[in-house]
Order: sequence, then C-alpha cells, then structure tokens
Amino acid sequence: MYTLITAATTAQAHKLKNGLHNERVILGDYLDLPQFMLKNADVVRLPNPASTSYAHEMLTLCLDKQIDKIFVLKEEEQQQLKVGKQLFTEFGILVLSEDGHEL
Repeated sequence: MYTLITAATTAQAHKLKNGLHNERVILGDYLDLPQFMLKNADVVRLPNPASTSYAHEMLTLCLDKQIDKIFVLKEEEQQQLKVGKQLFTEFGILVLSEDGHEL
C-alpha cells in the first residue's frame, strides 16, 4: 500500500516524505505540476478541491493507486476531506493532517 502526500510542490511535502523512511510515498497536487514531475510514477495530479465531487474523485484515485493513507497539507483539501471522512474510513483509508493527526 501507498501513502499520498498532497501539495507536491511544497517544501513541507518533501520534508514529510523524507521523514517517512519505510513507506512507499506518492506526491500529488491539484495545481499545475511541471511536466518532468508528472513523468515520475510517484507523482500524480489530484482533483481540484473546488469540485463538488472532490471526495469521490479522491477516493477513486486512492483505490486505483492502492493508497491507504493520505497526508493532506492544504486547508481547502482538509475541509473537503473532513466532510467525506466516513467514506474513506469505510475503505480503510486514513486521512491525516501534516502532523499525523486524523482529520
């Protein structure tokens, strides 16, 4: 299984990734990512949190990529995923803040 960290272009995402030594990590962002990053299998484009189906789109991504833990670094993503937390819980996916606390 994999861990997803949002806000892929930020220093805090890379710092968090470096702290997760024994985990397989995927970085993702809904903002434009440089093309060279998207060529890497460990970087994905995320749905925009402004989408009305954001939680469902994120769940689909998690199931497709075998993600069982998400570290959500941006506030707008946190707000959307708090609303859909039960959906993720039903599929055994942890939704966490940067400090590792469940949303």
